[in-house]
Amino acid sequence: MFLALWEFEVKSGCEERFLSLYGAEGEWVGLFRSDAQFLETRLLRDAVEPLRYVTLDFWQSRGAYESFKERHNDAYAALDQRGESLTTEERCIGTFEN
Repeated sequence: MFLALWEFEVKSGCEERFLSLYGAEGEWVGLFRSDAQFLETRLLRDAVEPLRYVTLDFWQSRGAYESFKERHNDAYAALDQRGESLTTEERCIGTFEN
């Protein structure tokens, strides 16, 4: 299994749009579900800092994730750009395998 872990600081007032883009039924998950090797995305909100979120994107393997990003580069970039308008900060915390 492979995990991509991202952290976001959401702009105040943009929480609802952020959730519709990054949540469990959001547009990112909709795009990811087009690939059979995508497992799930979890979105967690910080208990102390309510505008801070993390996403956990689970895939069968690193290769599946990287192949998906290559094949869907345009759609991935378009969603990423939309997400940037909703956040003050976005960073990849890391990628993990077991």
